[in-house]
Amino acid sequence: MAADGQWSTFLILILPFLGAAAAPYLTRMFGHNAAWALALVPLAAFFHFAGFLPQVAGGGAISAGYAWIPSLDTDFSWYIDGLSLTFALLISGIGALIVLYAGGYLKGHAQQGRFFSFILMFMGAMQGLVLADSFLTLFVFWELTSITSFLLIGFDHAREASRRAALQALVVTGLGGLSLLAGLLVVTHAVGATSLSALLDQEDALREAPLYIAALLLVLGGAFTKSAQFPFHFWLPNAMEAPTPVSAYLHSATMVKAGVYLVMRLNPVMGETVAWETILPIFGGTTLIVGTLLAVRQTDLKLMLAYTTVASLGLLVMLTGFGSKVAAEAAVLYLVAHSMFKGTLFMVAGAIDHETGTRDITRLGGIGRAMPVTFFAAVLAAMSMGGLGPFFGFLAKEEIYAGLGFANGWSLLLTLVAVFGNALMFAIGFAVALKPFLGNRVETPKSPHEGPVLLWLGPVVLAVSGLLTALASDWSHHYVSNPMSSAVIGEPVSVSITVVPHIGMPLFLSLVTVALGILFYLTLERGRAAMASTLAAIGWGPDKGFDQVVRGTVRISALVTGFVQNGRLDIYMTVTFIALAAALFIPMIAFGELPSMPTIPALPFYEVVVLAIAFIGLMAILYARDRLTAIVSLGIQGFAVALLFMLLGAPDLSFTQFMVETLSVVILALVMTRLRLSPADHRPTSEKAVDFSIAILCGLGLGLMLLQVTQIPFDATLSAFFAENARVIAHGRNIVNVIIVDFRGLDTLGEIAVVMIAGLVILALVRIRPGAAPKRAKDAPPVRTAEKVEA
Repeated sequence: MAADGQWSTFLILILPFLGAAAAPYLTRMFGHNAAWALALVPLAAFFHFAGFLPQVAGGGAISAGYAWIPSLDTDFSWYIDGLSLTFALLISGIGALIVLYAGGYLKGHAQQGRFFSFILMFMGAMQGLVLADSFLTLFVFWELTSITSFLLIGFDHAREASRRAALQALVVTGLGGLSLLAGLLVVTHAVGATSLSALLDQEDALREAPLYIAALLLVLGGAFTKSAQFPFHFWLPNAMEAPTPVSAYLHSATMVKAGVYLVMRLNPVMGETVAWETILPIFGGTTLIVGTLLAVRQTDLKLMLAYTTVASLGLLVMLTGFGSKVAAEAAVLYLVAHSMFKGTLFMVAGAIDHETGTRDITRLGGIGRAMPVTFFAAVLAAMSMGGLGPFFGFLAKEEIYAGLGFANGWSLLLTLVAVFGNALMFAIGFAVALKPFLGNRVETPKSPHEGPVLLWLGPVVLAVSGLLTALASDWSHHYVSNPMSSAVIGEPVSVSITVVPHIGMPLFLSLVTVALGILFYLTLERGRAAMASTLAAIGWGPDKGFDQVVRGTVRISALVTGFVQNGRLDIYMTVTFIALAAALFIPMIAFGELPSMPTIPALPFYEVVVLAIAFIGLMAILYARDRLTAIVSLGIQGFAVALLFMLLGAPDLSFTQFMVETLSVVILALVMTRLRLSPADHRPTSEKAVDFSIAILCGLGLGLMLLQVTQIPFDATLSAFFAENARVIAHGRNIVNVIIVDFRGLDTLGEIAVVMIAGLVILALVRIRPGAAPKRAKDAPPVRTAEKVEA
């Protein structure tokens, strides 16, 4: 790739983070209208990536980057093909609409600038994830999405429900991230690849590797937690505690699809095996059914959509793992369609909540005349979600049934699962789109009216896009569906489905789906009651299990801490010195490294005097009548060592030793004056004997280790390097100072950073005042605790 193109892509990758830094200042200056300026960040990314469409549609791929850690063969690199490019366009395009929507939805919120920062940081993390080539870059951005989503889900941090949902999402996806890291390390060990592009070039190498199953399970652990596959599905609906712009972006179009992206990305090198084509359909199909059934139970608009998102992710995983090319094409089409119609419906739910003051579908009705534009967008999105023509969701549904087919009993079972799940999603989609708007007018907390342009622009654009992309299917397939499907399958393919129905089994199954969907829609109230009673009878679910695991972990930690950290300093010191003695003696004995007794050289008179002073100080400590005398006598040892340093030609080290000993004695003496000093040692003889033995062992072990070290021939390579380069490289004459400040500069910087962070944390805690939580503006939407259903 050309250098200028390389730089432009790099700038686009960091642009969201720059926008996040500027967001609070722009919001302070322009209020909610800062959304118009901040939306230019994802819009610039969208047009930048759109420029790659012709090249990628022609079968090309762009791989570039920079050396990050050359010694570990690790680059900060990106790989742009049909799969990553489509995701990048969805992330940036929908991201621009979400930023605008957030400007209207959170208008007047005291922390709107902070929200813009969080959403842009997440956008940058997700963009980096789907474009990452090197494994390390992929993992860094993968975890960054978990961290930034934690900030977004817990945005309303004053509420316990928000904090719990954020922590739950972080724990589940964070553990999945560790599983992914282990999987990537296994892949690297198995085939030697450190990047996705290198792995994709090896074709069957990973499938034939002995570690294939281990790599598969670990990678799927990361993918399944991120994309909320059963039984890890519970965190996604709970994440609806976040403001609606977060739900519309993270949990329909971006973050939750990260696991699906990973599965699609690795399909060419991990697919076509019995394990792949068994695990993915089973978990995906189960997630589809569980998600749709739980959606029926809900009355909160966002939760209804959240559980159908869980179901849709299951459908995508099932299709990707099914093993046929047409099923993979169907997964591609459905992913694009889902991003458009689910993003629309989430924003519609938020607009309803913003203008009426409630999201409870049982308390809504007849607001269509008051909110005609929102109603229009909702109907279009529901038609696409229900798989009706001429919308992109119809193309996806037709391809799903064509891809699953009726080749055997397994495909027949999965087809029935898809029909049942799609029919329930049809019912939920139209329930969200019709029930609040049609029927008799129901009194709501706020008088409904059409929201400002920032609230309805995003839903309308996405809803209309679902129509236009289907009508222009030739263009959509050429630039999006074909390149993306080719990347997922691993060979060039051509998608041909159009808005014209194909007479045959797919059309028949579509009609069956619509008929069942209408039936489920008409009986939704009874279905909700039946699901409520069923869930009440079951009682336990993964969500409750998560709380039980957390509580159990806390209790076990308390027991372990109570045993290990029992509050007695004497026990801590005894255990520490026993461990030190064991660490010194066991290796020397086990490996035969006990030193031979050296010949004691003749010492100069002044060194003998210094050693005698040290011995006298030792006796003074042992026979001291009180602790204060012992502390002062302890300084004699340090001063004696400092004198030896000086006599042996190390004045800098001697000065440092003098300072340390002086400060230690003074500080300890000052501390002791604040304590009750016992005049004598009241320990029984048995304890004194144990402590004496441990002290002898530690002293003897350290002495033997030093003797062994001094008997090894001295390697002066490092010393010579410092002596030769201290003046030349670091421009310093004092070698010790140069080592600390320059050669070990990063270590010193880390120590300083730790102190600085600790100081900032202390300052933040000191400045916290009770009752200082920011107040919400009068016209800001109310944030309620989402109804929880344990399943």
